[in-house]
Amino acid sequence: MSDAPRILIVDDEAELRALLERYLSEQGLAVRAVADAAAAERLLSREHFDVLVLDVMMPGEDGLSLCRRLRALGETIPILMLTARGDPVDRIVGLEMGADDYLPKPFNPRELLARLQAMVRRQRMLGLHAGPAGDAPINFGSYTLLVAERRLERAGQDLPLTSGEFGLLLALASHPNRPLGREKLIELTRGREHEATDRSIDVQVMRLRKLIEEDPATPRHIKTVWGVGYVFVPQPDSE
Repeated sequence: MSDAPRILIVDDEAELRALLERYLSEQGLAVRAVADAAAAERLLSREHFDVLVLDVMMPGEDGLSLCRRLRALGETIPILMLTARGDPVDRIVGLEMGADDYLPKPFNPRELLARLQAMVRRQRMLGLHAGPAGDAPINFGSYTLLVAERRLERAGQDLPLTSGEFGLLLALASHPNRPLGREKLIELTRGREHEATDRSIDVQVMRLRKLIEEDPATPRHIKTVWGVGYVFVPQPDSE
């Protein structure tokens, strides 16, 4: 079906690629699977994909390096990292590099399917139902969040946002001056069924602050509410 979500899997394990390609295709997804970063980049340059599934540990350029480079080039495709290591630090590093989600190996293919469906659903829902303000642009400080176009602009200049960053900024900006807990932010950006961690929200907030705050260490738009979570302040009082 032409409307089937398009998934690109990058993993050097041939057996796993074949298993996932067969299983996900049977579940109605359009899947391409390649073995390395170079092949992935060639496909990304020629075709549209809804989600990129990227293994961390690969020969040649690893997944973290490719993720970081794609984000530096302005690529906004949602990225799910597959991590063979159990250390939470590796997952946090992936989020810091620009990944939107992660799944540790070994994993049940049904869980990967659920994660992918949630990411695609979130992408489409964000496009169709932006929030209380609908598709109207949201202005804050010197920035404009162009909701319908899924872009952030400052003085006419585009500031690239990943899917996860856009979703989090939209969730915050759609509830101005209202403290939101991390669990609520996970629900707004990833859905009730998603088992994300508080730390993943903190990492994305850190990335947003680096992008929109003059001094990320003393944020004026995305403020921490200790014991609660975060609050978005569209027009901070001058100090």
